[in-house]
Amino acid sequence: MWHLGVFLPRPTGGRPRQRPAAGLVAVLAAALLVAAGCGGDGQNSGDNRPSAEASSAADPLGPKAPAQGEPVRIGIISEGKNSFTDTTIELTVAKATAAWLNERGSGIGGRPIELVTCEPQGDPGLGTDCGNRMIEEDVAAVVIGHTAVVESVWLPLSEANIPVMSYTSSGEAVLRDSESTFGLTDPIFPVTDLPIQLAKDKGVDRVTAVVIDVPAALNVFADDTPYREAGIEFELVRVPPATADMTAQLRQVAADPGVVFVVGTDSFCIAAFNGLRAVGFDGQIAAISLCASDATRKAVPGDTLDGIVIAAQVPVGTDNPSTRLYEAVMRAYGADVDTASDDGMSMFASLAALQAAVKGVGGNITPSAIISTIKAMPEIELPGGGGITFRCNGKADPEHPALCVRGGLVATLDAKGNPAEYQVLGSSPIED
Repeated sequence: MWHLGVFLPRPTGGRPRQRPAAGLVAVLAAALLVAAGCGGDGQNSGDNRPSAEASSAADPLGPKAPAQGEPVRIGIISEGKNSFTDTTIELTVAKATAAWLNERGSGIGGRPIELVTCEPQGDPGLGTDCGNRMIEEDVAAVVIGHTAVVESVWLPLSEANIPVMSYTSSGEAVLRDSESTFGLTDPIFPVTDLPIQLAKDKGVDRVTAVVIDVPAALNVFADDTPYREAGIEFELVRVPPATADMTAQLRQVAADPGVVFVVGTDSFCIAAFNGLRAVGFDGQIAAISLCASDATRKAVPGDTLDGIVIAAQVPVGTDNPSTRLYEAVMRAYGADVDTASDDGMSMFASLAALQAAVKGVGGNITPSAIISTIKAMPEIELPGGGGITFRCNGKADPEHPALCVRGGLVATLDAKGNPAEYQVLGSSPIED
């Protein structure tokens, strides 16, 4: 099992290292989802807040510490169900998480959390309506789950200076907001930092990106500056979307093993993985999360799947402190929740992170009070994040001050194509 021991921290001073625009990464994700024919993974003062660290093995839920008094209204915006996606699990999980935090974590500022929900249905107009509704409902903060119209949702909230926390923040305007937006995952990590970190860790100086030949995907890799600055030779191999046999394109890769990074739909990834096997490639394979599907597990031999590294959102599918806490909360406060769903666990992490970040808030709990409390928080572990830490002082990534994290979570697949382990990659302390 390889060791994730080499980190590439962002510089603490001077010119930040160049990274592809976050907006391009969001466009890439949307384009690949359309190509795949789907829109989602389907898959007191708050001092008593529960966490993965504080929860005992005997009772991972933590001791009773009920919230009291007038509720604090928290908005939850999630896509809902339409012809492309179904994220309704996020609303179910949010309700269960709020119940847990109200009974075991003293809510927010000692007061119970009251949820206000809205579903934009992938419609920009409805997204704007959801943002405006949160303002009208006088919420103190908003958690945005998975939605294809995040910028439409976000804009009215940003203009009203309502704090927004999201696990899947993307879009250049959103990530550059230094006032009231807080992102819990780095959308750029899976396509740039991951292959660079793996190359460093494996002691190789070459990354080959095997990328589906569509403009949104290719644009992400148009600038090789991050690789050059890391001392990594970079090569882009463009392959048309419908290519079933990639041996011709991949034969040259086998001659110079390094890290091969695959970007495409699951059918594209299947052809790439099997093509690498056919040409005898024995280096490290990595890929985006869309590649780790049921179809991939059925179509790619186990000896190839074993050891592939996938960018991960949350640590579902393995036994670890994060999943034990999440599963315990859903058993106690939810009803028939599919705890293997990334969408569900990321909503749990987002709402629990908001509650953890405002430890110590009290008095009149206004949006401005929540913003100032979040910005002053110390670096702490992200609930449900598999070991990721977060701090929202704007210094995790100087180019994108809304980000609260450095690095990301990766999964190493076993011979059945399931995550054998999760590890944090590329993390470093976020300075004062």
